[in-house]
Amino acid sequence: MVQSSVLGFPRMGVLRDLKKANEAYWADKISQEALLAEGKRLRLAHWKIQKDAGVDIIPSNDFAYYDHVLDHIQLFNAVPERYTSQKLSPLDEYFAMGRGHQKGGVDVPSLEMVKWFDSNYHYVKPTLQDDQTFSLAQDPKPVREFLEAKEAGFQTRPVLVGPVSFLALGKPDRGSSVDPITLLDKLVPVYVELLKALKAAGAETVQIDEPVLVFDLRPEIKSAFKSAYEAFAAQGSAIPPIVVATYFGDIVHNFDVLPAFAGVHGIHVDLARNPEQLEPVLKQLGPNQILSAGVVGGRNIWKNNFQKSLALLQAAIKALGPERVIVSTSSSLLHTPHTLASEKKLPADVYEWFSFASEKVKEVAILAKAVTDPESVRAELDANAAAMKSRSESSRTNDPKVKERQEQVTDAMHHRKSEFPARLEQQRSHLSLPMFPTTTIGSFPQTSEIRVQRNKFTKGEITEEQYDDFIKKEIDLAIQIQDELGLDVYVHGEPERNDMVQYFGERLQGYVFTTHAWVQSYGSRCVRPPIIVGDISRPAPMTVKESKYAASVSKKPMKGMLTGPVTCLRWSFPRDDVHQSVQCQQLALALRDEVVDLEKNGIYVIQVDEPALREGLPLRKGSEREAYLKWAVNSFKLSTAGVEDCTQIHSHFCYSEFQDFFHAIAALDADVLSIENSKSDAKLLKVFIDESYPRHIGPGVYDIHSPRVPHQEEFTQRIQEMLEYLRPEQLWINPDCGLKTRKWDEVKGALTHMVNAAKFFREKYSKA
Repeated sequence: MVQSSVLGFPRMGVLRDLKKANEAYWADKISQEALLAEGKRLRLAHWKIQKDAGVDIIPSNDFAYYDHVLDHIQLFNAVPERYTSQKLSPLDEYFAMGRGHQKGGVDVPSLEMVKWFDSNYHYVKPTLQDDQTFSLAQDPKPVREFLEAKEAGFQTRPVLVGPVSFLALGKPDRGSSVDPITLLDKLVPVYVELLKALKAAGAETVQIDEPVLVFDLRPEIKSAFKSAYEAFAAQGSAIPPIVVATYFGDIVHNFDVLPAFAGVHGIHVDLARNPEQLEPVLKQLGPNQILSAGVVGGRNIWKNNFQKSLALLQAAIKALGPERVIVSTSSSLLHTPHTLASEKKLPADVYEWFSFASEKVKEVAILAKAVTDPESVRAELDANAAAMKSRSESSRTNDPKVKERQEQVTDAMHHRKSEFPARLEQQRSHLSLPMFPTTTIGSFPQTSEIRVQRNKFTKGEITEEQYDDFIKKEIDLAIQIQDELGLDVYVHGEPERNDMVQYFGERLQGYVFTTHAWVQSYGSRCVRPPIIVGDISRPAPMTVKESKYAASVSKKPMKGMLTGPVTCLRWSFPRDDVHQSVQCQQLALALRDEVVDLEKNGIYVIQVDEPALREGLPLRKGSEREAYLKWAVNSFKLSTAGVEDCTQIHSHFCYSEFQDFFHAIAALDADVLSIENSKSDAKLLKVFIDESYPRHIGPGVYDIHSPRVPHQEEFTQRIQEMLEYLRPEQLWINPDCGLKTRKWDEVKGALTHMVNAAKFFREKYSKA
């Protein structure tokens, strides 16, 4: 019999229940007991969904209040001393690491948060010391949640982040120089202790995620797999059988590591992403090992193509037999919305094309039956085939005018009229900015009143004129506050925008939209990605009205704010029937028209954000990565190159680690780059010196993901560190990212300190 399994399920709940409970707890509106009770309710509900769908192997310990890697930091007592010394409750200590803590006499910033591989999910980075020790937490969470499920009648498979991945994804703390992987011998005994506890609790198998196997690995990391998994194998029946899970890529290039897994029960591979790895992986399995075949995509919202998946599963069964094959999701379903059943407004002709988490678990169970007994699920197979046919023949997907315009794109359209030095002279004359110019990344707080008015407008409870008047008042407020703060380049605050991608998608042809398809980005932050279903074009200007108004009432240069083509693509659910480069170029042409229209309407600073550029980078070096960078860079340049030299083009990135692809960052030819940098070592900026980067840079000086307001001395220290690697005339002063999720008192306090720090250096260098 072929079994079915799920690697993980979304945490937030049908109506973002966990987000609401977390934020209520942070605001002291509910107790810790109430929050923990809501977490338990969600876990029980999610296990029931999977059991009712017919899934055989259901995960536990995939739930997290903030982040699953952060769970492991606390699980192994790898919490930095600056948190443990505060004597907070375990839950408050946990949240302090995730988002900072500034109340009750405690003032600590958060740990660094970075993208989880090439997804839009963010994990909290393990931050380790030279003298790091590990020990198992009392009442360990994986055991507690396994027993919770067991008591409720669910036999689950606990999920752990593997020891090698946990360390490989970590970093030394500031002031430490340890290579995290050298700490393996200290960590493995703690895993053994945990695995024994899970065995004693009744776990029949354990899923250990080692996603770093899809990377190009250093020899030290490859050797670490041998040390760790031979230590596990030596435990024999004292620990549960282990299934090692990989995802987001293939593992063929790391086959030399697989002998380390000779003692594990099975290997999971992502066949939705890389189906071509099936045959070579089958040849590598030991005589009794099982294959967990990840055929149902954990990163997309498209209905599974049963015909294609069954072909892969049948090939696996032919090689191994049905008892050694498990049908599974490709990865955790964390990256998909909760359920399609909540969507009441999707067009009827496209509704049947989609599958969210609750539907994907059913697909897994159906495929497990269909591969050996197709007649038992004949109706489901026929319905799936009909959906595939409907999509392939739909008139929504093809727009001849879009294709015709793409054919007319020339190389010259990717280049500004002049090189940067000539542009800089015109921009200095046109904008008259001081040294160390200050700005923000775009958005200001989205208050409850903004959300209420937007909701009323959406429901038709107020007129367009009333809504426009409200938005103008919010823009007036944003400009008034920037006047008071003394910023140098203003933004209009984006009160009219719901999300930096959805807002544009709603104004472009080729998209459809959901009402409840939320996906966790980090902590309590959720996004609702639009869905690309066809060729993309811009019917009318998207941002000109608000930006033009803001410029008309502003004393300083007004910055127009756009989301770049790569980010619009990556933060949507893209088509899977057309190459992403084609979709990205279509977006670039639409944005090019918007950039030109902004300039025509008096906007001479235009920021085109590309926070997802690095996220889309193929995980391994080589021809695939270079091909991606070529079309991604060309798309950005196509969107921005239509303006005059006096117009300053900015771009923003949610990271500062450019070493592997700095040539692509330079090739963007943006006049100003702003980068998320406050939680990173300023030494990462050295690459700008090493590569003789000529243009301007704004490394973020404070973390916007945390409610904590940094002291002015922290801003001064951070800027001083940056000046060790950047020329004064290059440096812009700005936050890490947009301020949408913050409160106004937090924003005003932090920006006041930021502006004062910039003034300090302006005076210092004017006297030099």
